[in-house]
Amino acid sequence: MAVALSSCPAPSSAPSDAGGVEGEGEGEGDGDGGPWRSALYPSDWTPRFTDERGRFLHDFSYAGYLNGEAYPETVPGPVVDVVARGADPTGATDSSAAVQAILDELAADADPAGGTVLFPPGQYRFDGLLTVTTPGVLLQGAGPSSQLFFTASDLHGRASISFHGSPTEGPDLPLVVDGEARSHELWLAADAPLAAGDDVDVGMVITDAFVDEHGMTGTWQVANGQWRAFFRRTVIAVEDRELDGVTRARVTLDVPLRSALLVRDQASVRRVEGMLHDVGVLDLALANAIDATVARSQDRAHVLAFESVKDAWVARTTSFRPPTASDDGHLQSGGVLVATSKRVTIDGVTLENAQHRGSGGNGYLFEVLRSSEVLIKDSVGRNGRHNFIQNWDFNTNGCVFLRVESVDGRMETDFGSVVGTSEFHHSLAMANLIDGAVSTDGWGAVNRGAESSGAGHSATENVFWNLRGGFVRSLQYGWGYVIGTTDTEVLTDVEDFWGRGLGTEPADFVEGAGQGATLAPVSLYEDQRARRVGR
Repeated sequence: MAVALSSCPAPSSAPSDAGGVEGEGEGEGDGDGGPWRSALYPSDWTPRFTDERGRFLHDFSYAGYLNGEAYPETVPGPVVDVVARGADPTGATDSSAAVQAILDELAADADPAGGTVLFPPGQYRFDGLLTVTTPGVLLQGAGPSSQLFFTASDLHGRASISFHGSPTEGPDLPLVVDGEARSHELWLAADAPLAAGDDVDVGMVITDAFVDEHGMTGTWQVANGQWRAFFRRTVIAVEDRELDGVTRARVTLDVPLRSALLVRDQASVRRVEGMLHDVGVLDLALANAIDATVARSQDRAHVLAFESVKDAWVARTTSFRPPTASDDGHLQSGGVLVATSKRVTIDGVTLENAQHRGSGGNGYLFEVLRSSEVLIKDSVGRNGRHNFIQNWDFNTNGCVFLRVESVDGRMETDFGSVVGTSEFHHSLAMANLIDGAVSTDGWGAVNRGAESSGAGHSATENVFWNLRGGFVRSLQYGWGYVIGTTDTEVLTDVEDFWGRGLGTEPADFVEGAGQGATLAPVSLYEDQRARRVGR
């Protein structure tokens, strides 16, 4: 039997339609079209709730800035008007040097470092790139009238605006007992060199045993034998306690584990220093579209990237068609990228019209990889390849896509243009929530096999809650969940013709198909957060 990452593995003996029959386990309701609750989310739900078959919903309430708190509208430090410092609001000349000089000064001179870089209404041209490495920096405009456009055509995996930290990891601190899924606690050797407030990566080695248990031998190869950070956390408390007659260090984390972590797989904790924090973008319009033919010769050109950051935000920001575009493009390829980060909020952002929607990682408008507890809410992706996507390697988890809208995702292939889904794209993204999403295309969580350098099982224990429109293809390893839909085609057949359901039995849990309009609560994330922090 394949052992799921969860502490409650899916039974291999389950029939192929287990949990996948419409109306199975309808939960609480009046039975006549009135409000109903999922059988997995009763009115007395707690984060430990599990049904008799081992099915459960994770607590997703920790996603976002400071684990779901409101992001700030201002930051401490000086407010620097870029026009007063030499930036050209007409777009006629390059503003790169003037603005980067401000960013460098905020890093060198401010005490504490940081401040607001203010873009009054106007159009600002950048022939170079902007880089932020200082905590507490806010790029702020006046709304859609503050337009920043970038002309560089040789990005090759870089971003026009980049926020990035310089993290360093401490030595391995091995777990002395297995970490339990949905627990906030880890046990290490006594006197572990950790303290409350420390940032930590919690992970394991991708061992042969782990790969084999998931049926991925010969498919998962890129990370095999290497340690991977599965969960990005902050230490709440450390205390030496007796466990089975031996003094151990009990470490309490801010966010629960999303899966079991085994001593067998060399599970351990690493202290992390140097993450960039408290940085944001507010009320700007961004673009980097250029000549369309040139754009299609470059891969992975994002307009905005956050790498190795924590407690960051992007809000009320849009893309636009710049004067450098030879077509109706707004973006060369990618929109906003969040990588190796945690506790990021993206709110009220609209990104559209990628010039490059071909293979090679292009046309990803909202992209998350190797990150934890990212919240993307009330945002729109339009005319990308994959408008909303988790990508590359293990360890994207606890992320929430709340009331997002995916419109006209299209993949450009050698055989023409086909529908491009918002999806989980790489290895074993777990415990993420798609909540109240609307689409004209679709969402996917499948076994991708050898695609993308052996992505294999792309998803496990993710929840699609209250979807509207489009379709959802949920073929997740172990259990996956589709709860409440409206005008959405639901596909959970593990005998999928293309092999996307291979090794994903049992069929994912489906409940309330066609009844999303009366699902209670409307938002799982918001209800869980209210339960955790108090109404």
